[in-house]
Amino acid sequence: MTQNWYAVYTKPRWEKKVAETLQRMHIENYCPLNKVLRQWSDRKKTVHEPLFKSYVFVHITDRQLSDIRKVDGILNFVNWLGRPAVIKDQEIETIKHFLRDHQNVRLEKGHFSKHDEVRIISGSLTDKTGTVIEIKNHSVVVALPSLGYILLAEIEESDLEKAISPAVKSHS
Repeated sequence: MTQNWYAVYTKPRWEKKVAETLQRMHIENYCPLNKVLRQWSDRKKTVHEPLFKSYVFVHITDRQLSDIRKVDGILNFVNWLGRPAVIKDQEIETIKHFLRDHQNVRLEKGHFSKHDEVRIISGSLTDKTGTVIEIKNHSVVVALPSLGYILLAEIEESDLEKAISPAVKSHS
């Protein structure tokens, strides 16, 4: 049977516990961890915090859907049109690559609009194209449409170039 990625809601602050439980059950899962520098009164420390609060991704078959709901700490699936939402493999890979290259990533709920097409020319996402959603102080925005989220990280403008749209290419 075909396996798909799904997002499950967890109890608050249970992301790592749920991921460990799923791992012990030999269920492929992904709990994206963000490296964040925390400041205490006496020291600074880099800690790993879940990027998606109360979310863990599972790679399972349709037959496993009901079993996953029974795992301690899982509340439900993220649903789309009344069914568990399937997350594209490419989006999981994008999150993995993004977190490998960037620290202190911010996550914001996204509402998308059409702007310039860009191509990334440096880093783990080299040659990927996308639509610019917003530019603020050199921030790059990567859209993850099936989750409805965007990832933000600092990147130099020199690492981006304007992409030539197919309509422009055919007229030149």
